[in-house]
Amino acid sequence: MKPIKPILLLVILVFTLGCKNDESNTNENKAIAENITADPVLIHPIQHGTLVIETKDLTIYVDPTGGKKAFNGQKKPTYVLITDIHGDHLSNSTLESLDLTNVIIISPKAVTDKIPTTLSKTIMTLKNGQSYSDDGILIEAIPMYNLREEALKFHEKGRGNGYILTIEDQRIYISGDTEDIPEMRNLKNIDKAFVCMNLPYTMTVESAAGAVLDFKPKTVYPYHYRGTNGLSDIAKFKSLIEAKNDEIEVKLLNWYKK
Repeated sequence: MKPIKPILLLVILVFTLGCKNDESNTNENKAIAENITADPVLIHPIQHGTLVIETKDLTIYVDPTGGKKAFNGQKKPTYVLITDIHGDHLSNSTLESLDLTNVIIISPKAVTDKIPTTLSKTIMTLKNGQSYSDDGILIEAIPMYNLREEALKFHEKGRGNGYILTIEDQRIYISGDTEDIPEMRNLKNIDKAFVCMNLPYTMTVESAAGAVLDFKPKTVYPYHYRGTNGLSDIAKFKSLIEAKNDEIEVKLLNWYKK
């Protein structure tokens, strides 16, 4: 048998290593894809306090604002949840632009009273402490309000709703506009939490971090963090959490696209 020439040997070696790398990359990409799709609850940040929560069977719009174009590429909602009367939570023009046929809108009475009668047949009013359940979902309305004397005018107790959703064996907390109220600090078994932090309307980064460290969600998403002086320091929020409890995952999403 003739000996293999050095150049041919080099070609064979490069080809072999390339195949191994391709196989390694394929396995790595497969692992990444499996990790991404492992969570049955998908989160789509839209803007500020507006988000979409999606499962295999349900799509929930929370405080839809931004008009129809803000939801391009999103599935039609199964439910719409609205927390409060302010324009960054209740946008009648956005509601009217969406296809809400057979969609259930859930909101506090102060919001229900402001929604056009053309949509009234689809609305269910929940007060703090009340809940709605259907196949595959439980929606609980909980308090959201201000504590600081100078901020009481913004969100009075009982007017708006925070929400806890139970879907796909997960409990998801949506704070709405609130400070670090006892009802938040005393939450239990929360898998995902959306926590606001913007002055002067809600609370400081420090107050939000303190509350999160009390109720210990598995994952927390700072959202609704634009105030009169710009965006709150969510990197600081993340560092405050991680310094005291590194088991709480802080996920920073893009809520303010340029």
